[in-house]
Amino acid sequence: MTGRVHVTVDNAVAHVAIDNRGRRNAVSHKVFGELGSAITELSCSPDVRAVILSGHGDDFSVGADLAATADSRTLRGDSVVADTARLRQVSDTLHRFHHLPQVTVAAIDGACAGAGLSLAAAADFRIASDRAVFNTAFVNAGLSGDLGGVWLITSMLGGARARELFLTPRKFTARKALDHGLVTAVTSAESLHTDARDLADRLAASAPLALRAMKQNLLQASTTSLGDYLLAEVDRMVQCSHSGDAREAADAFVTKRVPSFTGR
Repeated sequence: MTGRVHVTVDNAVAHVAIDNRGRRNAVSHKVFGELGSAITELSCSPDVRAVILSGHGDDFSVGADLAATADSRTLRGDSVVADTARLRQVSDTLHRFHHLPQVTVAAIDGACAGAGLSLAAAADFRIASDRAVFNTAFVNAGLSGDLGGVWLITSMLGGARARELFLTPRKFTARKALDHGLVTAVTSAESLHTDARDLADRLAASAPLALRAMKQNLLQASTTSLGDYLLAEVDRMVQCSHSGDAREAADAFVTKRVPSFTGR
């Protein structure tokens, strides 16, 4: 395989792997370009119901690739205008990943820091290996943070915890991340990818229309007023209730069998 981002699809589950060998999967402007292309393709794939994001080998991602050549970095120092344009482009990729119609699972092994932590935080679920190590890292690098990490983690953990993690950055373990509520589960390094796949398979077995609509409910719940949210929630609920999948679920319940969903 070529490139820094590899995508494989198997039985309605897509696996997206960041592969920057020798750099602990650090993310450059090139990596985000490839990731953006993968996200565009996945967002238009009705047969994909769940997406796993991981890093190649023993690390998820250490964050920005500070050792990358100047022409492949996002912040190159050539001009404020050019750096702003590139960082906004990369930020849009993060935003589109967070808003993928499919449910997403980040499988986190080894280092997960800076922009890598932001990517993990943008997923719907995070499963970490017991050797995973987290760090916001930005302030220690003289930077204020990017890729929505502050917004995402504040939304997840609250302002007090986010302030602790971002204003006093230091490494913390997967168990501490679980205590904070940053990750969904901790497992062994050997079973990490199997456990992530088991979760993705469980999600993919759900009614696709309902799953996507529920994700939209969850995304909108944190960004709109209750009144506006209820209007959209009603529309999605009625659309799902008129679907073949809803009828299939009801019939399967009555006849005591496993439903077979088609996404229609």
